[in-house]
Amino acid sequence: MNRDALLTALRSHVGPAQVLTEGDLSAYELDWRKRWRGRSLAVVRPGSTAEVAQVVRSCAQHGTSLVPQGGNTGLVGGGVTDASGLQVLLSLARLNRVRTIDAANSTLTAEAGCVLQAVQQAAEQAGYLFPLSLAAEGSCTLGGNLATNAGGTQVLRFGNARELCLGLEVVNAQGEVWDGLTGLRKDNTGYDLRDLLIGSEGTLGIITAATMKLYPLPTAVIAALVACRDLNDCVALLELAQRRLGSALTGFEVMESFALGLVARHYPQLARPLPDARWTVLLETGDSDDEGAVRARVEALLEAAMERGIAGDAALAHNVAQRRAMWHLRESIPLAQAEEGPNIKHDIALPVSAIVDFVSHTDAALLAAFPGARIVNFGHLGDGNLHYNLQAPDTLAPQEFLARHEHEVNEIVYDAVAARGGSISAEHGIGQLKRDELAQRKSPVALAMMRAIKRALDPRNTLNPGRILRR
Repeated sequence: MNRDALLTALRSHVGPAQVLTEGDLSAYELDWRKRWRGRSLAVVRPGSTAEVAQVVRSCAQHGTSLVPQGGNTGLVGGGVTDASGLQVLLSLARLNRVRTIDAANSTLTAEAGCVLQAVQQAAEQAGYLFPLSLAAEGSCTLGGNLATNAGGTQVLRFGNARELCLGLEVVNAQGEVWDGLTGLRKDNTGYDLRDLLIGSEGTLGIITAATMKLYPLPTAVIAALVACRDLNDCVALLELAQRRLGSALTGFEVMESFALGLVARHYPQLARPLPDARWTVLLETGDSDDEGAVRARVEALLEAAMERGIAGDAALAHNVAQRRAMWHLRESIPLAQAEEGPNIKHDIALPVSAIVDFVSHTDAALLAAFPGARIVNFGHLGDGNLHYNLQAPDTLAPQEFLARHEHEVNEIVYDAVAARGGSISAEHGIGQLKRDELAQRKSPVALAMMRAIKRALDPRNTLNPGRILRR
C-alpha cells in the first residue's frame, strides 16, 4: 500500500476536509462501550453513494481494508477500525437525506446515515408511522440498523429491521453500485440479495440507502407498567395480553428489580410510578380505534390479570408525557449499567416458553460460580429477547471482573441458551465480540456456507475484515 497515494486519491474523491487523519478522532475510533479503540489510516466521510463507490474502489486498488460506520452505537465492536493504523474508517454520517416518501405505496427511501429518529419524524410529518424504535434512536443510523438487523421495542408487532425493509442500495467490495431500491412487496426474481446483506454487518457490502415500509399512524397509544411477583407471571400476562389485545399489542418489556434499582441509583430524578416489585412489565398498545375504547381494553386486561393473580399494582399512562416517562425508565437501564461500570452483556433469544427455566437455571449457576455478582435482566419478552447481563460484585473492580471472568460467564450463559434452542445474538450482531463464540457454536455446515458467501462477494477481504468470521 502506498499510503500517500491512497490519501491523495481519497481527498480527490470526497474533498480534503472530509479525510481526517489528525486530531482527536475518538468519536469514530472509540466504540460506544469503550472496549475497543482503533487507530485509522484515515476517517473518510463521503457525501454521496457515488463517493462511497469511489472510496471503495481506491481502497481495493491499494489493498486497504475499510470499516463502515453509522452512528457508532454498536455493542459488539463491529464498527471501529483495528489498532494497526492501516484501515480506513468509512463514516456514512453525511449520507443523511430522506430521498422520497411514496404515500400511495406506504414507503420511505432514506440514506444510510439518516439518524433513526429523523426517519421516524419524517414519516410522522407525512402522516405515517415508521415503527423501528430503540434506545439509541437519537444517534444510531438507518444503515447501521439494517447492517445489524436491529430489533428494538416493537418487534412483537412489526418485526426486525429486515421485515421493515423492501429494497437496498449497496456498494459492493469492487466499488460497484447495486440499485435495489425497489418498493415491491413481491419480487421472486432469484436470490434475495436484500435479505443476505441485511444483518451482514458491512462484511458483504456497504448499505448506502434503503426503502422502508410505513404504516398508518395509530390514533391511540396506551402504555402501562405492571408489577409481577415472578417471571412466570410475566409470561402469563404476555399470553393474556396477546389474547385480549391481539395485533394491537406493540411492545411487551420486562425489567427485573435490580435493573430498575440501578436506574434509581444513577437517575434518582426519574419518576417511578410503581413501588418496587420483583419484576415490572411495560406494555404498550397502539390502535386506530377511539382512544377511550383502546384505554378500556387495556384497563380490562389489567383487571383480568389482577383477578387471576398474575399482576399486582399497575399504572396506566394518561398522557404522552407519562407514557414517555415509562419508556424513559426502561431505556435508562443500559445507561445506568454504564454508569455502574463495565459489565458482561448478553443479547440472547429464546423461545418464550423456555425463558423462565433459562433464567432460573442460569441465575443459580452464575451466583454459585461468582458469589456476589449482580444480574441485570431486562428486555423484550414479547419476542423472546433478553438482555441478560452481569455486573461485578461490589467487592471487585468492574474492569478486573470483566478481564478475569468474561469467558467463563459467557460459557455458562451460552451453554444454557444452546440447551434451550436459543441464539447468542438476538439484535446486536456478532462483530468481534462474539466472533469466536459463533465459530464454536454455529454448525460447521452453516459456517462453511457463510465463508463461501464472503469469499464470493469480497474475495480480497476488503470489507470489515475480522467481523462475524475470522476468514
